[in-house]
Amino acid sequence: MRIIFVRHGDPDYVNDSLTEKGWREAELLSERISKWNVTDFYCSPLGRAQATASCTLKKMNRSATTLDWTREFSYFVDDPITGRHKVPWDLVPSYWSNEPLMFDKENWIYAEVMKQNPDIAIKYKEVCTKLDELLEHYGYVRENKFYRMPAKEEIFVKSTIAPGEANNISNFRTQEKEPTIVIFCHLGAICIMLSHLLNIPFPLLVHGFFLPTTSLTVVATEERWSNEAYFRVQAMGDVHHLLSGGELLSSAGFFTDSFQG
Repeated sequence: MRIIFVRHGDPDYVNDSLTEKGWREAELLSERISKWNVTDFYCSPLGRAQATASCTLKKMNRSATTLDWTREFSYFVDDPITGRHKVPWDLVPSYWSNEPLMFDKENWIYAEVMKQNPDIAIKYKEVCTKLDELLEHYGYVRENKFYRMPAKEEIFVKSTIAPGEANNISNFRTQEKEPTIVIFCHLGAICIMLSHLLNIPFPLLVHGFFLPTTSLTVVATEERWSNEAYFRVQAMGDVHHLLSGGELLSSAGFFTDSFQG
Protein backbone atom coordinates (compact mmCIF):
# COMPACT_ATOMS: atom_id res chain seq x y z
CA MET A 1 0.00 0.00 0.00
CA ARG A 2 1.12 3.53 -0.71
CA ILE A 3 0.02 6.71 1.11
CA ILE A 4 0.88 10.11 -0.36
CA PHE A 5 0.45 13.03 2.02
CA VAL A 6 0.08 16.47 0.43
CA ARG A 7 0.51 19.66 2.40
CA HIS A 8 -1.82 22.44 1.24
CA GLY A 9 -0.64 25.29 -0.98
CA ASP A 10 0.78 28.62 0.18
CA PRO A 11 -1.88 29.64 2.72
CA ASP A 12 -4.09 32.64 3.16
CA TYR A 13 -4.72 31.86 6.81
CA VAL A 14 -7.04 34.83 7.35
CA ASN A 15 -9.53 33.51 4.79
CA ASP A 16 -8.57 29.83 5.20
CA SER A 17 -7.79 29.58 1.51
CA LEU A 18 -4.78 30.02 -0.75
CA THR A 19 -2.75 33.02 -1.84
CA GLU A 20 -2.27 33.67 -5.55
CA LYS A 21 1.01 31.81 -5.22
CA GLY A 22 -0.80 28.95 -3.48
CA TRP A 23 -3.20 28.57 -6.43
CA ARG A 24 -0.24 28.45 -8.84
CA GLU A 25 1.34 25.76 -6.68
CA ALA A 26 -1.90 23.77 -6.63
CA GLU A 27 -2.14 23.88 -10.42
CA LEU A 28 1.43 22.60 -10.83
CA LEU A 29 0.66 19.89 -8.29
CA SER A 30 -2.45 18.84 -10.21
CA GLU A 31 -0.40 18.33 -13.37
CA ARG A 32 1.77 15.89 -11.46
CA ILE A 33 -0.92 13.96 -9.59
CA SER A 34 -3.21 13.66 -12.62
CA LYS A 35 -0.70 11.24 -14.17
CA TRP A 36 -1.05 8.79 -11.28
CA ASN A 37 -3.32 5.80 -10.75
CA VAL A 38 -4.92 6.87 -7.46
CA THR A 39 -7.29 4.51 -5.69
CA ASP A 40 -8.89 7.09 -3.39
CA PHE A 41 -8.55 10.75 -2.45
CA TYR A 42 -9.04 12.13 1.06
CA CYS A 43 -9.00 15.70 2.29
CA SER A 44 -9.00 17.80 5.45
CA PRO A 45 -12.17 19.86 5.95
CA LEU A 46 -10.19 23.12 6.18
CA GLY A 47 -10.47 25.54 3.27
CA ARG A 48 -6.78 25.69 2.33
CA ALA A 49 -6.62 21.89 1.95
CA GLN A 50 -9.94 21.73 0.09
CA ALA A 51 -8.77 24.48 -2.29
CA THR A 52 -5.49 22.68 -2.98
CA ALA A 53 -7.29 19.41 -3.69
CA SER A 54 -9.86 21.08 -5.94
CA CYS A 55 -7.38 21.65 -8.78
CA THR A 56 -6.41 17.97 -8.93
CA LEU A 57 -9.95 16.67 -8.48
CA LYS A 58 -11.29 18.91 -11.26
CA LYS A 59 -8.52 17.87 -13.64
CA MET A 60 -9.13 14.16 -12.96
CA ASN A 61 -12.92 14.41 -12.65
CA ARG A 62 -12.67 12.77 -9.24
CA SER A 63 -13.98 13.48 -5.76
CA ALA A 64 -12.41 13.25 -2.33
CA THR A 65 -13.75 12.00 0.98
CA THR A 66 -13.45 14.67 3.68
CA LEU A 67 -11.96 13.34 6.91
CA ASP A 68 -12.47 15.70 9.85
CA TRP A 69 -9.62 14.13 11.83
CA THR A 70 -7.04 15.18 9.20
CA ARG A 71 -7.56 18.88 10.01
CA GLU A 72 -4.50 20.77 11.23
CA PHE A 73 -3.33 19.83 14.74
CA SER A 74 -4.04 23.37 15.98
CA TYR A 75 -4.58 22.85 19.69
CA PHE A 76 -2.90 25.94 21.05
CA VAL A 77 -0.52 26.21 24.00
CA ASP A 78 1.51 29.03 25.55
CA ASP A 79 5.19 28.67 24.74
CA PRO A 80 6.86 28.81 28.21
CA ILE A 81 9.88 30.65 26.80
CA THR A 82 8.52 33.07 24.20
CA GLY A 83 4.95 33.38 25.49
CA ARG A 84 3.66 32.65 21.98
CA HIS A 85 0.10 31.29 22.03
CA LYS A 86 0.03 28.98 19.06
CA VAL A 87 0.38 25.42 17.76
CA PRO A 88 2.11 22.88 20.04
CA TRP A 89 5.41 22.97 18.15
CA ASP A 90 7.91 25.63 17.00
CA LEU A 91 9.19 25.49 20.57
CA VAL A 92 12.64 26.80 21.55
CA PRO A 93 15.28 24.04 21.13
CA SER A 94 16.79 24.45 24.60
CA TYR A 95 13.33 23.89 26.05
CA TRP A 96 11.79 21.00 24.13
CA SER A 97 15.02 19.04 23.58
CA ASN A 98 15.66 18.94 27.34
CA GLU A 99 12.21 17.52 28.09
CA PRO A 100 12.58 13.70 28.20
CA LEU A 101 8.90 13.10 27.46
CA MET A 102 9.29 14.81 24.08
CA PHE A 103 11.36 11.78 23.01
CA ASP A 104 8.71 9.29 24.09
CA LYS A 105 6.46 8.20 21.21
CA GLU A 106 3.43 7.54 23.42
CA ASN A 107 3.94 9.97 26.28
CA TRP A 108 5.00 13.27 24.66
CA ILE A 109 1.36 14.32 25.07
CA TYR A 110 1.97 14.40 28.84
CA ALA A 111 4.86 16.88 28.74
CA GLU A 112 4.02 19.97 30.81
CA VAL A 113 3.58 22.26 27.82
CA MET A 114 1.26 19.77 26.12
CA LYS A 115 -0.86 19.28 29.25
CA GLN A 116 -1.89 22.94 29.00
CA ASN A 117 -4.43 21.87 26.38
CA PRO A 118 -6.28 18.61 27.18
CA ASP A 119 -7.40 18.37 23.54
CA ILE A 120 -3.84 17.49 22.50
CA ALA A 121 -3.93 14.05 24.14
CA ILE A 122 -7.53 13.44 23.11
CA LYS A 123 -7.05 14.43 19.46
CA TYR A 124 -3.72 12.65 19.08
CA LYS A 125 -5.29 9.37 20.16
CA GLU A 126 -8.27 10.04 17.90
CA VAL A 127 -6.04 10.57 14.85
CA CYS A 128 -4.16 7.34 15.57
CA THR A 129 -7.41 5.40 15.96
CA LYS A 130 -9.03 6.90 12.86
CA LEU A 131 -5.93 6.32 10.75
CA ASP A 132 -5.88 2.66 11.76
CA GLU A 133 -9.57 2.37 10.90
CA LEU A 134 -8.86 3.81 7.45
CA LEU A 135 -5.98 1.40 6.86
CA GLU A 136 -8.07 -1.54 8.01
CA HIS A 137 -10.47 -0.67 5.17
CA TYR A 138 -7.58 -1.53 2.81
CA GLY A 139 -6.72 -4.74 4.67
CA TYR A 140 -3.98 -3.47 7.01
CA VAL A 141 -4.61 -4.23 10.68
CA ARG A 142 -2.49 -2.62 13.39
CA GLU A 143 -0.70 -5.16 15.58
CA ASN A 144 1.27 -3.45 18.31
CA LYS A 145 3.72 -1.29 16.28
CA PHE A 146 3.35 -2.80 12.80
CA TYR A 147 0.55 -3.89 10.46
CA ARG A 148 -0.66 -7.29 9.36
CA MET A 149 -2.66 -8.18 6.25
CA PRO A 150 -4.83 -11.13 7.34
CA ALA A 151 -6.41 -11.61 3.90
CA LYS A 152 -3.12 -11.81 1.98
CA GLU A 153 -0.97 -14.83 1.33
CA GLU A 154 2.31 -15.02 3.14
CA ILE A 155 5.44 -13.96 1.30
CA PHE A 156 9.10 -14.46 2.21
CA VAL A 157 11.77 -12.31 0.57
CA LYS A 158 15.18 -12.38 2.27
CA SER A 159 16.92 -9.64 0.28
CA THR A 160 16.18 -6.73 -2.01
CA ILE A 161 15.02 -7.62 -5.52
CA ALA A 162 16.87 -6.55 -8.63
CA PRO A 163 14.90 -5.42 -11.72
CA GLY A 164 13.47 -8.43 -13.54
CA GLU A 165 13.71 -10.79 -10.58
CA ALA A 166 10.21 -10.25 -9.17
CA ASN A 167 8.62 -12.82 -11.48
CA ASN A 168 10.85 -15.52 -10.03
CA ILE A 169 9.57 -15.04 -6.49
CA SER A 170 6.37 -16.75 -5.42
CA ASN A 171 3.57 -14.41 -4.36
CA PHE A 172 5.68 -11.27 -4.83
CA ARG A 173 3.52 -8.14 -4.84
CA THR A 174 4.63 -4.96 -6.58
CA GLN A 175 3.44 -1.56 -5.39
CA GLU A 176 1.81 -1.00 -8.79
CA LYS A 177 -0.78 -3.63 -7.84
CA GLU A 178 -1.39 -2.17 -4.39
CA PRO A 179 -3.79 0.66 -3.40
CA THR A 180 -2.52 4.23 -3.56
CA ILE A 181 -4.30 6.88 -1.53
CA VAL A 182 -3.69 10.63 -1.50
CA ILE A 183 -4.44 12.73 1.59
CA PHE A 184 -4.52 16.54 1.28
CA CYS A 185 -3.94 18.07 4.70
CA HIS A 186 -1.43 20.02 6.81
CA LEU A 187 2.15 20.02 8.10
CA GLY A 188 1.30 19.20 11.71
CA ALA A 189 -1.37 16.68 10.76
CA ILE A 190 1.04 14.86 8.44
CA CYS A 191 3.66 14.65 11.19
CA ILE A 192 1.04 13.29 13.62
CA MET A 193 0.14 10.52 11.17
CA LEU A 194 3.79 9.78 10.36
CA SER A 195 4.48 9.57 14.08
CA HIS A 196 1.93 6.78 14.37
CA LEU A 197 2.95 4.92 11.22
CA LEU A 198 6.69 5.08 11.90
CA ASN A 199 6.66 4.96 15.71
CA ILE A 200 8.63 8.20 15.95
CA PRO A 201 7.71 10.82 18.58
CA PHE A 202 5.74 13.68 17.06
CA PRO A 203 7.97 16.47 18.52
CA LEU A 204 11.02 15.01 16.75
CA LEU A 205 9.24 14.94 13.40
CA VAL A 206 7.63 18.35 13.57
CA HIS A 207 10.78 20.09 14.86
CA GLY A 208 13.19 18.11 12.70
CA PHE A 209 11.48 18.13 9.30
CA PHE A 210 9.92 20.87 7.21
CA LEU A 211 7.30 20.12 4.58
CA PRO A 212 6.95 22.96 2.03
CA THR A 213 3.56 23.92 0.70
CA THR A 214 2.15 21.41 -1.84
CA SER A 215 5.01 19.07 -1.00
CA LEU A 216 4.54 15.31 -1.27
CA THR A 217 5.47 12.82 1.42
CA VAL A 218 5.34 9.25 0.14
CA VAL A 219 5.23 6.21 2.40
CA ALA A 220 4.77 2.63 1.25
CA THR A 221 4.43 -0.69 3.00
CA GLU A 222 7.31 -3.11 2.72
CA GLU A 223 5.65 -6.52 2.57
CA ARG A 224 8.37 -9.12 2.46
CA TRP A 225 7.88 -11.46 5.40
CA SER A 226 4.83 -13.53 6.27
CA ASN A 227 1.81 -11.22 6.03
CA GLU A 228 3.51 -8.40 7.93
CA ALA A 229 3.86 -4.80 6.74
CA TYR A 230 5.74 -1.73 7.89
CA PHE A 231 5.51 1.73 6.38
CA ARG A 232 8.73 3.21 5.05
CA VAL A 233 9.32 6.73 3.74
CA GLN A 234 10.32 6.95 0.08
CA ALA A 235 10.19 10.74 -0.15
CA MET A 236 9.51 13.51 2.35
CA GLY A 237 8.63 17.07 1.41
CA ASP A 238 9.20 16.49 -2.32
CA VAL A 239 8.56 19.62 -4.42
CA HIS A 240 9.81 18.57 -7.86
CA HIS A 241 6.61 19.85 -9.48
CA LEU A 242 7.29 23.37 -8.15
CA LEU A 243 10.96 23.57 -9.04
CA SER A 244 10.45 22.14 -12.53
CA GLY A 245 7.55 24.56 -13.02
CA GLY A 246 9.65 27.57 -12.09
CA GLU A 247 7.72 28.28 -8.88
CA LEU A 248 9.81 29.30 -5.87
CA LEU A 249 9.28 27.37 -2.65
CA SER A 250 7.26 29.08 0.05
CA SER A 251 8.73 29.43 3.53
CA ALA A 252 5.28 29.31 5.17
CA GLY A 253 5.82 27.62 8.53
CA PHE A 254 9.63 27.72 8.23
CA PHE A 255 11.96 29.88 10.32
CA THR A 256 14.64 30.23 7.64
CA ASP A 257 14.76 30.64 3.87
CA SER A 258 13.73 27.63 1.81
CA PHE A 259 16.51 26.19 -0.34
CA GLN A 260 15.49 26.74 -3.96
CA GLY A 261 17.82 24.20 -5.57
